[in-house]
Amino acid sequence: MKRQFITASVVTVLLAGSAACGATGGPQVRQSADPKAATGTLTVWLMNDAQTSWPDLVQQVNDEFGAQYPNVTLKLSYQTWADKVNNLDAAIGSGKAPDVVELGNTETMKYILNGSLAQVNKGDYENSDSWIRGLENTCTYNGKLFCVPYYAGARVGVYNSAMFQQATGSADLPKTEDDLTAALDKLQAAHKGDRTFSPLYLPGPYWYAAMSYVAAYGGTIARFDSAGNWHGTLEDPKSEQGISHFIDLVKRYNHGDLTVNELHQSDVLGKQQAAVIYGNAWEATSAATPPGGDASLKDSLKVAAFPGPNGKPLPSFIGGSDLAITAKSQVNDLATAWVKLFTSAKSEALLASKNILPNNLTQLDPLRYKPETAAVANSVPDAWFTPVAPGWGAVEKQNVLGNMLGAILGGQSVDQASKAADAQINQLINNPS
Repeated sequence: MKRQFITASVVTVLLAGSAACGATGGPQVRQSADPKAATGTLTVWLMNDAQTSWPDLVQQVNDEFGAQYPNVTLKLSYQTWADKVNNLDAAIGSGKAPDVVELGNTETMKYILNGSLAQVNKGDYENSDSWIRGLENTCTYNGKLFCVPYYAGARVGVYNSAMFQQATGSADLPKTEDDLTAALDKLQAAHKGDRTFSPLYLPGPYWYAAMSYVAAYGGTIARFDSAGNWHGTLEDPKSEQGISHFIDLVKRYNHGDLTVNELHQSDVLGKQQAAVIYGNAWEATSAATPPGGDASLKDSLKVAAFPGPNGKPLPSFIGGSDLAITAKSQVNDLATAWVKLFTSAKSEALLASKNILPNNLTQLDPLRYKPETAAVANSVPDAWFTPVAPGWGAVEKQNVLGNMLGAILGGQSVDQASKAADAQINQLINNPS
């Protein structure tokens, strides 16, 4: 930020003016048909990814907003993923919520259902007719839109090309699952003396990966029925087929602790205790960055589409973030104007130039042919998402899916574990969490 800012956990940008007002009340906001006559304070919370990875976008948008609204004060805070939800809940509870807040796409439903978000008009935003469907769905409830897609993410294969070259004669990640398992078998044989080595490090509780296999076989976590209720569908044959496939791969190729989740899987890759993981593209950078990673691996670590069953890439969970306007904001018009600038075609183009997936298919398309982004960009159009249900947050909080996978790896049958998981889902999924 070049205008003026305080270096702390909260960064405040003063565009102009001293009249302050926002979601918390204060001096009366003066609305005007002329933006240059508008006054007040707009409070925005972004995640720290924006501060570290695309500060030029934030600067560009704030400069544009400042030029349009010279008498409005903009207060910008950067939040961390570890603390944001608690901070936001506290702010909402005390009547001090920001006017605009970035939400991870799995966080939106909680705030939609508890009435914390204002409805937005899709037509106000550029390229909204080609928004990535999976992202738009995370903002939609009962046919109404409550946030604006910001950027997308998807999981891919992150692999050590040098290991593949040495063991198989090719530095490329195979394009079919049969070829992949044949390569993994060769890697396993080449490292048979190392009990810590996993050709494919696929963590046992990694339910995002497990549900990708469920999606590959046409299964689902839960469905919305004609009676207007959600119900678990993990015990359906197609879902069980996907779960079984995932479990087989874990048992066959992961030689680490099967109870450990995926949060630090890039460290395993960085320590050369694995040849490939299924994860986010940025995990390649993490695996080559000390102290968890090894800088000498920078040129060896690559990303590629991860092959799934039936000759197709493994369907990916759609990741990413959305921008929402809080329901009690007293400067909704200003908030809308800022979000429009931050998600404009110009802004999304800047994200795309950094290999960050934009919020729409029109600007995503060139990234599908760019070597650095092809794998992840091509995973987005057919990506899956968790049920957009009132109680999904409780399902995640109680770790229903991870516990199911742990039970299976502990000796329970897939049928028993999936039925138990469905029963728990049915108790939680229709009740606002």
